[in-house]
Amino acid sequence: MVENVSSPRIVAESRLIAGSAPDVQINLINKHRNDLQGFSAERTLVMMHGATFSSASLFDVAVAGASFMDVLAQAGYDVWAVDARGYGGSSRPAEMSRPPEESAPLVTARTAVEDFGAAVEFVCRHRDILRVNVLGMSWGATIAGTFASEVGERVEKLILVTPLWLSNEPLRIDAGGPLGGYRIVSPRAFEAAWRSAAPEHARQDLIPDGWFEVWEKATLATDQASLYPGAIRAPSGAVQDVRRHWTAGKPIYDPAAIICPVLIVAAEWDADVRFDMAHDLFVRLVGAPYKRLVEIGQGTHMVLMERNRRQVFDAIIGYLGERVMPAA
Repeated sequence: MVENVSSPRIVAESRLIAGSAPDVQINLINKHRNDLQGFSAERTLVMMHGATFSSASLFDVAVAGASFMDVLAQAGYDVWAVDARGYGGSSRPAEMSRPPEESAPLVTARTAVEDFGAAVEFVCRHRDILRVNVLGMSWGATIAGTFASEVGERVEKLILVTPLWLSNEPLRIDAGGPLGGYRIVSPRAFEAAWRSAAPEHARQDLIPDGWFEVWEKATLATDQASLYPGAIRAPSGAVQDVRRHWTAGKPIYDPAAIICPVLIVAAEWDADVRFDMAHDLFVRLVGAPYKRLVEIGQGTHMVLMERNRRQVFDAIIGYLGERVMPAA
């Protein structure tokens, strides 16, 4: 078969940049089309992962021919994904080389905001732009929302996917008991919790055949230094955030301080961030020039890796491509 050399290809690159502390390096994944002509705030997106899995695991696992990052890049976006310290290819605190019970919870949202801010500043300098679009998933939405509330001049549009927010009920990420520095997470064990959020009749078809195995392999590859066979290490700071803030009625950031357009994407079967939590966050976004709340049917907290993921992709790409209209 003769390759169509005229079709655009995806340029993929990973790099380490200086973090907010002298001994911290932050891993960035970047993808864009090779025919992208110039860079702009409107066409640049910086993304932040959740509490357990790194950006490569959540945003860049290719199933059915493409990852989320691939789809964004093919749509013409210069897309970047950030690993907070302790996750993926970024620096791991020294405590993560010791048993978890020997240290306090590592990498809270406040720390991750510093790392994300360093990444945004790098992208702005590197591409010679003043602002970027920002996306955060789950705990990553806490980081994205906090950043947008504090450094609004850097944010063009904000996207919050299954965002962690206030809850008057316990959250599944917190199993109770003492917290060590990090958690030991088996993707294989996680599969049961992932599927269990869906009704029993829908669990088998929730993740198309073969997708989980591809995701599991990619996820384990994000922590090759793990001493725990078949498992990765995930900092416990996000669980501490849940205890000190999200189930204690003390939000980490003020949604009213966000002054850019906002899209919230929720999922019908999300047992980790319920729809009432997403809606409560939505109504508090009183400073946004416009906002939108989209609920994806028949999806769970991991909707970006499920059979209905294209609905999420379309909602996000459509929102990013909209022109921001001035108020009447």
